[in-house]
Amino acid sequence: MKAYSNLLLTLLLPLVSSQVFHWGPCPQPPVQQNFDLHRYLGKWFEIEKLPASFERGKCIEANYSVRADGTIKVFNSQLWRGKVRTVEGTAVVQDIREPAKLGVSFSYLTPYSPYWVLYTDYVSMAMVYSCTDILRLFHVDFAWILSRTRTLPPATISSAKVTFTSNNIDISKMIPTDQQGCDKQR
Repeated sequence: MKAYSNLLLTLLLPLVSSQVFHWGPCPQPPVQQNFDLHRYLGKWFEIEKLPASFERGKCIEANYSVRADGTIKVFNSQLWRGKVRTVEGTAVVQDIREPAKLGVSFSYLTPYSPYWVLYTDYVSMAMVYSCTDILRLFHVDFAWILSRTRTLPPATISSAKVTFTSNNIDISKMIPTDQQGCDKQR
C-alpha cells in the first residue's frame, strides 16, 4: 500500500505543484452560521491565500452576482504579466441546510469544488476554505482571507489566521497578495 501511495503521489505531484497538500483527509471546519448569500454577493479583494497555481498575479479580486437561473456568477480577475486576466465560473449552494458550503466550478467539464465560507461580517472581511481529498490519502487545500477593500488591518489578518489554525487548517504557507497600484493598471 505504501508503494502504491508513493507512486500515486509521484504521478499527482505535478498536478498540485504550487498547491498545498497534506497527508490524510480534509479537516472539517465549521462554517458561517445563518449564512446570507445575498449579503455576501459583490466584490471581494484577496488579501492573503495559500498558494494556488491559478492565482499567480497581483490585484486579485472576485465578484459574485446572481444569474437569472439562480446560480451564482463568479468573476475572478488578476493582473498577470502586465495584463488583466479573467475567468468566469459558477457557484451553487449544494445543501440548503448549509448555505455557507458552496460548490464552485470554472468549467463544464469539472465537478464543483468546495468553497466554504468559514466566517464573514459581509461588510469588511471573509475567510474561505476549500479542500479536496485524494483517495483519503492526502488532501489539497486552499484558504483565502478576503476584504471589501484592498487592505485589512494586521490585527484582522492575524485573527483570521488564528481561526484557520484552531480549525486544523495549516496556513504556514499562506502568502499576502499584492494589491498595490492596482487601480492605475486596470
